[in-house]
Amino acid sequence: MTLVFATNNENKVKEIRSMLGDHFSIITLKEAGIDIDIPEPHDTLEDNAREKSSVIYEMTGKNCFSEDTGLEIDALNGAPGVLSARYAGEQKLADDNITRVLHEMDGQENRQAHFRTVISLILNGKEYQFTGVCPGTILTERRGGKGFGYDPIFVPIGAKKAFAEMDIAEKNQYSHRAKALQQLITFLKEAATKPLS
Repeated sequence: MTLVFATNNENKVKEIRSMLGDHFSIITLKEAGIDIDIPEPHDTLEDNAREKSSVIYEMTGKNCFSEDTGLEIDALNGAPGVLSARYAGEQKLADDNITRVLHEMDGQENRQAHFRTVISLILNGKEYQFTGVCPGTILTERRGGKGFGYDPIFVPIGAKKAFAEMDIAEKNQYSHRAKALQQLITFLKEAATKPLS
């Protein structure tokens, strides 16, 4: 099965291809000849994910999926949430976003947070959603040089390393995106063997 992945983020493409293995063929927007930045105008990850998959499905008519991910920090009342990619401005610079979070978390005792990923799949014209959550804590300073986004300041529960100190295989043992994707893979395997109701 071939799916268009509605993203321009090469890091996310790498991560998801590593999890899908040989099960499915992923076509990126670039490979599909689509050069647009899909807006994320909504207040929820669910609606933003749906917006992205719907736009690409309307453009291509092909089975596709998108995802929207947010870092939700307890002490910041769930921020940055849907604004995670542009928390420090529309330039979407991860380093600036991290700097803002560290500044706002300065002196906070409650450092609990979680990453949440919502995948929106459009298969044969119908939408399905899958959610993955990874609880953890926010560090007081950056650690590691791998990963992307907020990975240098997030340690998942059960781990001693920040995401940015892990290789992809290790990160996938905890990752919110991996959890949501596993649900997607299970669903697609079942869909491939039986007609959808």
